Amino acid sequence: MNVHSHVERILPTDEAAALLDLTRDIADAELAPCADDFEARGEFPRELLRVLGRTGLLGLPYPEEYGGGAQPYEVYLQVLEELARRWLAVAEAVSVHTLACYPIAAYGSDAQRKRFLPDMVGGELLGAYCLSEPAGGSDAAAMTTKAVREDDHYVVTGTKAWITHAGQADFYNIFCRTGGPGAGGISCLLADAVTPGIEPQARERTMGLRASPVAQIVFDAARVPADRLVSEENRGFRIAMSALDGGRLGIAACAVGLAQSALDYAVAYAREREQFGRPIAQFQGIGFLLADMATQVSAARALVLAAARLRDAGRPYSVEAAKAKLFATDMAMRVTTDAVQVLGGYGYVSDHPVERYMREAKVLQIVEGTNQIQRLVISRSVTKP
Repeated sequence: MNVHSHVERILPTDEAAALLDLTRDIADAELAPCADDFEARGEFPRELLRVLGRTGLLGLPYPEEYGGGAQPYEVYLQVLEELARRWLAVAEAVSVHTLACYPIAAYGSDAQRKRFLPDMVGGELLGAYCLSEPAGGSDAAAMTTKAVREDDHYVVTGTKAWITHAGQADFYNIFCRTGGPGAGGISCLLADAVTPGIEPQARERTMGLRASPVAQIVFDAARVPADRLVSEENRGFRIAMSALDGGRLGIAACAVGLAQSALDYAVAYAREREQFGRPIAQFQGIGFLLADMATQVSAARALVLAAARLRDAGRPYSVEAAKAKLFATDMAMRVTTDAVQVLGGYGYVSDHPVERYMREAKVLQIVEGTNQIQRLVISRSVTKP
């Protein structure tokens, strides 16, 4: 089956169009042939991430002076979507890595940027973002991981949970308590993964995204040099929330890509599968289902790109990012579920990828802030005096 439809895009520059063509070529040649095998084995495609890094796809929204691509978010998110159409785990890895580069890029000192950013955005170093804890997921301000200053180091003790790239990352952004209770006592430290006392635990056994390692990380009196403090002490919560706004758009773009892939596969199947002497795509029950799926994918894409353009223009976009993440990930869950329905019994077996797409879509409603948290953000914005 020919399962890749053409998505019409309006890109801001010829350079952006060429970048998207490059992304498609790499995704088709390097990602698509490997996805099923790596997911079945639960193996993280670390070398493929290095390939993406060497082609410039791991630092797209960051400045050229540090080796980044200097691309607007509008373009970066469309690259993520194209990657997610071939393999969600890789697209999510790019999104998480981009998120992990953000604290230094946006809040680090000039010296920190010069020292760390080139290797981060160059793709040789893979990043992770340590915010959630076993007892504190949505309530990030209640974190208990603690960092105590001792001479020229911080001694970090505590446990982080649900860390993507745990055990694979080369550096970790650690959000930890350096002051009093609540959001005002949190700082951000940048730590090398090889730091003694940083102890990734056994991988979680996840429903989907099995090629993406997720685990708890225990910090057992890990000593992080004081010059790895990002911004100032007790300013970390603002960094975390600002980073999540961009991260939510990344996950929303991943959701659009996954849903587009499910739609493409369902359409190709419905054209070929015959019942009662004709392709099932000609039956109104199936045709209308596909029409609704296509409309939802397009609507989500438009919402994601509208939020990205606000970000690129330097305008407030937190609420629009929450709307995009909420709508796109709920849409992906619906569309992947409907794709399974189009295939009927064949959709429920691993001979076809739509059952994997459905399992993968579920996590997108949870990561980077659950969709209940997105509704909280949106409802507060529309009801405030």
